[in-house]
Amino acid sequence: MSKLLIFLTLIPLLPILTTSFSPENPSSRRVLVLLDDLALKSSHSVFFNSLQSRGFDLDFKLADDPKIGLHRYGQYLYDALILFCPTTERFGGSIDLAAILDFVDSGHDLIIAADSNASDLIREIATESGVDFDEDPAALVIDHISYAVSNTEGDHTLIASDEYIKSDVILGSKKIEAPVLFQGIGHSLNPSNSLVLKVLSASPSAYSSNPKSKLSNPPSLTGSAISLVSIVQARNNARILISGSLSMFSNRFFRSEVQKAGSPTKHEKSGNEQFLTELSKWVFHERGHLKAMNVRHHKAGEADEPTIYRVNDDLEYSVEIYEWSGTSWEPYVADDVQVQFYMMSPYVLKNLSTDKKGSYFTAFKVPDVYGVFQFKVEYRRLGYTSLSLSKQIPVRPFKHNEYERFIPAAYPYYGAAFSMMTGFFIFTAVHLYSK
Repeated sequence: MSKLLIFLTLIPLLPILTTSFSPENPSSRRVLVLLDDLALKSSHSVFFNSLQSRGFDLDFKLADDPKIGLHRYGQYLYDALILFCPTTERFGGSIDLAAILDFVDSGHDLIIAADSNASDLIREIATESGVDFDEDPAALVIDHISYAVSNTEGDHTLIASDEYIKSDVILGSKKIEAPVLFQGIGHSLNPSNSLVLKVLSASPSAYSSNPKSKLSNPPSLTGSAISLVSIVQARNNARILISGSLSMFSNRFFRSEVQKAGSPTKHEKSGNEQFLTELSKWVFHERGHLKAMNVRHHKAGEADEPTIYRVNDDLEYSVEIYEWSGTSWEPYVADDVQVQFYMMSPYVLKNLSTDKKGSYFTAFKVPDVYGVFQFKVEYRRLGYTSLSLSKQIPVRPFKHNEYERFIPAAYPYYGAAFSMMTGFFIFTAVHLYSK
């Protein structure tokens, strides 16, 4: 009877378990979307429809819903989390700051969108992720040069930015022609956090301040130091997107015409849709996700992997690396993958050659040092998940019967010994038989 109850309890979880994140299908599939207002489902529907068309299962909830939770029975119910609830002071159910940080620490992905009404809770999540929003709650990013031209003069808080990160793996290979519309709060990157990157920056003429009051002191955030959209890739390959504008995800901004001040070109459609669609592909591991498999090493001319090497052995090392394209695994092609033969420090560091079909290989001689070595591949490249491969192997010295009978380097010593003996016999003969 107890087994039947357990089976009936697990039945509702089967759809979740079958569509969840896995190394063989790395795209995050089940996404929890927390909203301040369910009206955001329609006002931001283009962005949500883009995710659903790519196979994501979106679960919309109000941020203060008392029944929401990220895990059940020790299993996470979702693979990613979208926070479109900037004004929320406290989440409902079992979700809090610690739960969200644990969610990311477990390798799951996160999107945070804030605005001028961002609560302390949202700001704290962003701070834990490596960025700091402007401390002034009334501050907005203002730019009197790179603003978006509109029918009304306005306060120049509607910015048209084209300061993108230069990375095809993050933003796709197709160039974003139109500027991105942004209206919200700026943030700075924590200088002690090397994992956070600016994806969309403000122009050198921008600053962060309250647009409804005159400046009495120099603003704390100015110029290109202001990040409008940032990303983080944690050491466990979890990915985070942080935006200071919820409006930039809206249908209105997606479909709006845009003309940057000082530019004669007027674009019929802003770059928001292309920018955020491509960026979401990266955040949800549809691009830039690597896996390594079939790590092999063996002596030159052999096929089987040995349990131990001998100093000065010739060996061959190979590994296969593939990149997830969103639907399938494709060969990853690069010329900067290296392998180390490591014991306390690398004794051998070799670039791996590739056949451009996913296979990387090299050959080298075991150093004339015995001990416990490791084959190590530590691969970190902007926008890609990191690879950390390690295989341990001992290296022994020559056995007493494996040395050469006569070592060429010792010939001078052999000659010295025999010349000494010859000289001794000659001296003895001369001494005994001389008169």
